[in-house]
Amino acid sequence: MSSSTYNLFPELATFHNEMLKVSEKHAIYYEECGNPAGYPVIFLHGGPGSGCNPAQRRFFDPGFYRIILLDQRGCGRSTPQGGIEDNTIDALVSDIEALKLHLNIKEWLVFGGSWGSTLALAYAVAYPNSVSGLILRGIFLSRPTELNWFLGEVRSFYPESWEKLLSYLPANEQSNPLQAYGTRVFSDDIKIAGPAATQWNAYESSIMSLLPRAASNTSTTPVEVEVARARVQIHYILNNCFVGNRDLLAEAKALSAIPTTIIQGRYDMVCPPISAWELKNAMPHAKFLMIADAGHSAMETGITSALIEATEAFRISHQ
Repeated sequence: MSSSTYNLFPELATFHNEMLKVSEKHAIYYEECGNPAGYPVIFLHGGPGSGCNPAQRRFFDPGFYRIILLDQRGCGRSTPQGGIEDNTIDALVSDIEALKLHLNIKEWLVFGGSWGSTLALAYAVAYPNSVSGLILRGIFLSRPTELNWFLGEVRSFYPESWEKLLSYLPANEQSNPLQAYGTRVFSDDIKIAGPAATQWNAYESSIMSLLPRAASNTSTTPVEVEVARARVQIHYILNNCFVGNRDLLAEAKALSAIPTTIIQGRYDMVCPPISAWELKNAMPHAKFLMIADAGHSAMETGITSALIEATEAFRISHQ
């Protein structure tokens, strides 16, 4: 990694956004910004469930890239909001390819972090000829060990966050917080689903960065968005993220022809570094960067700089 620090590009507006009907039940929101005639890059958000935000447009040089962001099924502005029916990783992979074809794109750079790295790998395995490069951050492979870490073992480092997650529940339900929160979040009563979803989402947020973020007692996120996000995430976790018995590490070995950069925070408590290390070993051609002073968030200085350095290196090699 270079000694230079790369900063986010300036804020930019979209030049096009649309809803793309991808199934009988689902329509996905997508937006484009940057250079309409530029090199296409698709941004895959994390979660599952989180949706995209304007800051994520800023990892890419808007003069070079045609920047495409989409909200995955049930997420963000996609409809139905929080919809979990026909919502699996295979469906999301198909949606990405459908969007590529809709936009008349032959191949694109695929950029994904956290759950987005899982989805990026699954997409590249399914459609290797559609992918000209991979930039992956905060690697998550949807294995039981990773899910058990997130919903249990991380308490060794964040006992207060774990205790706060459990304290919302009655004592007799604390042994299975996933089930207990799921029951509440999927309630038809927003007075039950809303507070539970907000509490669930706050847990992940509290372990995202190396240094604590400034605490806020009031959420500015609409309760419907909180519920949608939590519903999609819990739906995926209850189903092992629909990766099941797949071995993404073994499948990734087939991607040796795709230029790849893997960026990982040393102290990532959401997606521990062992997964990134194992992916690096499965993809020895990949450039691998372990950021010494970072956790999980893409907005930590070291990770942001490394991500932009990667998009700039790709730009230089494709000009």
